[in-house]
Amino acid sequence: MKKFALLMLMAILVPLQACAQPAKWQEGTHFEVLDEEATASPEVKEFFSFWCPHCYNFEPLVAQIKSKLAEDAKFTKVHVNFMRFTGPDVQDDATRAMMIGQAVKQEEKLNEAIFAYIHKQRGSVTGMKDLKDIFVVNGIDKAEFDKLANSFGVNSMFKKNNQQVDMYREYLSGVPTFIINGKYKPIFTRDMTPDDMVDLIVWLTSQN
Repeated sequence: MKKFALLMLMAILVPLQACAQPAKWQEGTHFEVLDEEATASPEVKEFFSFWCPHCYNFEPLVAQIKSKLAEDAKFTKVHVNFMRFTGPDVQDDATRAMMIGQAVKQEEKLNEAIFAYIHKQRGSVTGMKDLKDIFVVNGIDKAEFDKLANSFGVNSMFKKNNQQVDMYREYLSGVPTFIINGKYKPIFTRDMTPDDMVDLIVWLTSQN
């Protein structure tokens, strides 16, 4: 009878112990909860700069994140204009160019081209003319670029991008910075592998 009672007690304690075990990702260590309202649906915003070498090196992981997100989760790149690599006007031009890439439905290809021009070719971007040259080399018509640059659609997307920067500016001490579901900011510790970083971001999209 005592043996049976002991077995019953163990059966109860095992699930309780399993529940008590800490999750892999801990608030304060691996992520910060922002004082913001959560978005209605899961999303990942990556705040980045084309001039930032860390952002450039993170691009392969961005591709992995996108591939692992649930179908209802949205990924958005938000280009910042406060980095010291170049002036804010030139950074805004790059943001506008990114929106042109979205308008022609070639955002990933053209983002990659801008990154490569700056970091691989060591090219200098001083304004829209240099960005247009990059786009033309990658198959975008000059006239179409000029037409879209000041179009209502691109102006609207440009404004929305910079509104996102302003909204989360207090949380952006550097780039790349990820904001998930409008309220979670991952913290990348030194012991984390690239796969850990990807898994953390994807996991945070499942948090309410």
